[in-house]
Amino acid sequence: MSDIKSIIKEIEDLKPIPQVASKVMSIAEDPESSMHDLSDVIIYDTAVTANLLKVANSAYFGLSEKVDSVHQAIVLMGMDQVANLVLMSAGSENLKDAQEGYDLEAGELWKYSVSSALIARELAEKKSAKETYLIFTAALIKDIGKVTLNQHVKDSFDNINALVTEQNYTFREAEKEVIGIDHAELGGMVAENWNFSPKMVDIIRNHHLPQESSISEFESSIVYMADTICMMMGIGVGSDGLAYRFHRKVVERLGLTEKDFQKIIAGFGEKLPQVEAMINI
Repeated sequence: MSDIKSIIKEIEDLKPIPQVASKVMSIAEDPESSMHDLSDVIIYDTAVTANLLKVANSAYFGLSEKVDSVHQAIVLMGMDQVANLVLMSAGSENLKDAQEGYDLEAGELWKYSVSSALIARELAEKKSAKETYLIFTAALIKDIGKVTLNQHVKDSFDNINALVTEQNYTFREAEKEVIGIDHAELGGMVAENWNFSPKMVDIIRNHHLPQESSISEFESSIVYMADTICMMMGIGVGSDGLAYRFHRKVVERLGLTEKDFQKIIAGFGEKLPQVEAMINI
């Protein structure tokens, strides 16, 4: 078993969330905030503004007019959508590298994270969720713990894989058993370190629904289901991708049908080339 304290200390090696992204998160989570509050934070960061406008004008969104300003982006796309794009830009710094311990090449974890977030937002909107921004952000960065745990998983892979293949452990359970901590727990610690809201921390920590009680948590269930749909589509399926348990109760609680799954998978599959182009901007 690894030295847990030294692993937790490695969180400090992650690139911190930029200050502008932290401010955007606070504004997005404040029901009293306005589009002017959001615009005033973004416009003074030229790099974030430039990236936001590039992504807003990408084929994925297919807007009817060209977006030339942050204010226009907010008017056309809404505050939540613009906040999501700013967080996407911030999150890419940590998630684009290869994760050899999880058998993911450079860019694969990032593609999976963005895909999961977009599908989670679609599910949240389908179920008329109030906090779509929270769900999108949690889905986007839920696997940040893998970045820190990557080398430890690589070093212990044979032992982890033995538990998965011989004793029916999930990959997360095997991580916990062999290393002493799993990527979801570590992700929750990263979120705490970055001063994310307690609710965001909880969703990230429980996105694999490790406890029976987690299944009844709406936001965590949405993120889990988006994760599952990505796996069904073959997005982000590394060494751990097929070694998680499927919770049928979540499907029932969310009222999703086989037709819903088919529609989401087909629709996102059609957009996938545009998603790949967008995240490479």
